[in-house]
Amino acid sequence: MADAAYVHPTPLAQVGVTGLAVMGRNLARNLARHGYTVALHNRSWDKTRALLDQFGHEGHFLAGRTMAEFVAEIDHPRVVIVMVKAGQATDDVIAELVPLLAPGDIIVDAGNAHFPDTRRRERELTALGLRFVGTGVSGGEEGALEGPSIMPGGSAEAYQLLGPMLETIAAQVDGTPCCTHIGPDGAGHFVKMVHNGIEYADMQLISEAYDLLRQGLGAGAAELAEVFADWNQGVLESYLIEITAEVLRHTDPATGQAFVDIVLDQAGQKGTGRWTVQSALDLGVPVTGIAEATFARSLSGGVAQRQAGAALPGHTNQPPLAGEHHRRDFIEQVRQALYASKIVAYSQGLEQVAAASAEYGWTVDRGALARIWRGGCIIRARFLNRITEAYERNPELPLLLADPYFFKEVTGAVPAWRAVVSWAAQAGVPVPAFASSLAYYDAIRAPRLPAALIQAQRDFFGAHTYQRTDRPGVFHTDWSGSRAEQAV
Repeated sequence: MADAAYVHPTPLAQVGVTGLAVMGRNLARNLARHGYTVALHNRSWDKTRALLDQFGHEGHFLAGRTMAEFVAEIDHPRVVIVMVKAGQATDDVIAELVPLLAPGDIIVDAGNAHFPDTRRRERELTALGLRFVGTGVSGGEEGALEGPSIMPGGSAEAYQLLGPMLETIAAQVDGTPCCTHIGPDGAGHFVKMVHNGIEYADMQLISEAYDLLRQGLGAGAAELAEVFADWNQGVLESYLIEITAEVLRHTDPATGQAFVDIVLDQAGQKGTGRWTVQSALDLGVPVTGIAEATFARSLSGGVAQRQAGAALPGHTNQPPLAGEHHRRDFIEQVRQALYASKIVAYSQGLEQVAAASAEYGWTVDRGALARIWRGGCIIRARFLNRITEAYERNPELPLLLADPYFFKEVTGAVPAWRAVVSWAAQAGVPVPAFASSLAYYDAIRAPRLPAALIQAQRDFFGAHTYQRTDRPGVFHTDWSGSRAEQAV
């Protein structure tokens, strides 16, 4: 590897950003606003030129038309942030960078990469003497500019160099940066993946709450906007609740209707929710809320199936609740059910992080995750402070629901939770995330599960063996013969 033959300007940049779509552009601007000299590169020079023309006054930028020019503009050890589409595009950019870099240089992949790809890239680049840091960045285009939540993986040595820069541009909450070293190799991108899975669950739960209120109260979007705005003043305070109120208030300028009523009811997804569920299956962690949210998006896009199912019977056409007292009670029940279900989603996601940390040797601090998710990211919420406190009380907490605070909060909401799910079933209103979260709660607290019958069935047809409650050991029953039991 050698430097390109390019006469670079003085002074050199402290960091480079390649890939200047919305996220890359805003991250570069964020860095410049915080006093860093930033080298810029994009496959298309037009995007580089546009950034300089529109925002060049915000700080010190250097621009390279070619990758070689771009790399030559960065001081040693070079820090190159890659902000391109996950997958092959990232591999292509890395392949172009490698011959231009020197041992000790750092490549930061700040896109939504799949964590196995990050682990592979880290191994390959480490063998070449380069440092690779897979980094989750959450907050959307506004967060990238104003201060995101940043989840860097990679080596501790790389973070010693990167940490001060990333912590400076991250969101700040109570004087604490929303950035910390997550763990080695793919830990950063794994945690960002789970963050997005929790985001799927959170959004699905909010949409189910909206649908319950819309059908249960016969209320329009403007009225429900005020309900969500009121909820945002209490324990449900969060970015997603806040923007829900804003969306519901918005009127479509073309039709004059509530904006939410003219949006096609088919939700898209970019894959991180699906990756979360696939990983959870591999790790044996029941992320039921995230799974139902992911499947709900898939179902919403199943146009042919939904058209075929439209004539199926089942909806009872219950009239909206009458009387102010009943309406207030229903709103409060939905609020409590939403809060309890949200807690389950975060609990399941953090359990998945713990399982992956043990599997891959990452030693991820779950309390630190809750702390850096308090600002900048899409799932930022007031109760993340409580989650941080729970893991400060017990860093090895096996179940967030068992923490004294969350135990009290969830058990207090159970009557309302059951009432809401029951009402939805009777009214024919689909609430897969609410219902699965309640089922998880009931299963996790059950003294005995029907898995005993499943295990007996498995032994019957496949001699898969079983264990007993009254003595240790592994056993098999001769189901096709004498039915005698033998130790295996």
